[in-house]
Amino acid sequence: MKRLFVILAALTLVPPGPAALAEESAAATVPAAATTIPSVTVADAAMAEVQSRVLLSGTLVARQEVLIFPQVSGYEITELLTETGEQVEKGQVLARMSRDILAAQLAQADAEYQRAMAGVGQAQSQIANAEAARIQAVTALNRVQQLRSSGSAAQATLDDAIAAEASAQAQAASAADGLAVAQAAVAQAEAARALARLNLDRTDIRAPADGLIVERQAELGAIAGSGGEPLFRLIAGGEIELSAEVIETALHQLKLGDPALIQVAGVGAVQGKVRLLPASVDPVTRLGKMRISLDPHPALRTGLFANGSVITAQRQAVTVPAGAVLADDQGEWVQLVSDDGVVQRQQVQAGLLWQSLREIRTGVQPGQRVIARSGAFFRDGDRVSPVAGADSGGGTAP
Repeated sequence: MKRLFVILAALTLVPPGPAALAEESAAATVPAAATTIPSVTVADAAMAEVQSRVLLSGTLVARQEVLIFPQVSGYEITELLTETGEQVEKGQVLARMSRDILAAQLAQADAEYQRAMAGVGQAQSQIANAEAARIQAVTALNRVQQLRSSGSAAQATLDDAIAAEASAQAQAASAADGLAVAQAAVAQAEAARALARLNLDRTDIRAPADGLIVERQAELGAIAGSGGEPLFRLIAGGEIELSAEVIETALHQLKLGDPALIQVAGVGAVQGKVRLLPASVDPVTRLGKMRISLDPHPALRTGLFANGSVITAQRQAVTVPAGAVLADDQGEWVQLVSDDGVVQRQQVQAGLLWQSLREIRTGVQPGQRVIARSGAFFRDGDRVSPVAGADSGGGTAP
């Protein structure tokens, strides 16, 4: 056994031969051959459209709703001439009420007017008579005064003439006042007649504006009253718009006239624009209400749900995949890749984010290649093997 141990020890001390040295040399060269340049997906900076949008949702409402009440109450509805959903014109008769009582009142007012006019004629006749009497009294007074001055008339006669002239003057003034009273009666009768005629005309319930009838409460045989529900509801001009809610943090981006793209339930896409901005914000929900005017569409109905967005900015700009833009305490930057595959860090000023693209305001020119993703794993001077084809910020990590 001792001899066996000596033989084994001798074998382990034998230096390796040429074949063994060759194998070790080959093994030592394997790591060097296995060292490769990492592949990474790149994308070219390119001009593209970018947008900024504010999301909103709400309900379709009438831009201006018109409530139609009867202007005379207490009369029976005898005729209906329109239905819900009909387009009507300003002044068009929608319904009629009973006219008998009001027609009689108009006839009575006409009679009162005729009597007042007759009173004016009577007052004018009295004025003419009084004026004639006054002239006669003045003439008589002058004659008596002449006779008295020549001694041919007594003082009593002169006194009687003076009294007669004064009485005639008073009667003339009274007749003039009577005419004024008669003319006032005519004016009052004319006003009463105009009111009776107006009330009679108001038995025809007319549309106050062009528009769309969206509700009808009027029924045949019902007694029209000024209180309660309106007989008709009308959308002026048929204009329907979106009453939408928007988050308070987005209000500063909005302005009047901004274009909007709205998706209406059961209708589809409808174009619009901002008509009114929120005047206040709900302190509980932190939402403000705004109005979006919509392009005319026959399928629009009040009460439909809608959502969409307002386009607050839209322009052509230099863009890169969104994942290509990185940020740290020194600002925003991208990793450029040269034609020979060398990485270079480039500071940029980024802008809008739109559909997986990021606007680059400064720092990158169209056509320059950037690492689409995982740029933070590389440093200036690193060599990479660029792989083209990223169009949405995707890439291959090193």
